[in-house]
Amino acid sequence: ARIQGEVVLQAIISKNGDVANLQVVSGHPFLAPAALEAVQQWHYRPFLLNGQPVEVETTVTVSFRLVS
Repeated sequence: ARIQGEVVLQAIISKNGDVANLQVVSGHPFLAPAALEAVQQWHYRPFLLNGQPVEVETTVTVSFRLVS
């Protein structure tokens, strides 16, 4: 379809670093499924607060660019 653009996602990073509760905030509807599928596979290093892992909320921007 030769579509490019950005998809903004909202996610919760669990205490063990997994992506949870992933939702589309904005972006082209044709690109959103690919962005969701990609980010769902990511794994983060847990965020530590006072040495203990905590759940955090984050925003992820996935950029889709056409290359020639």
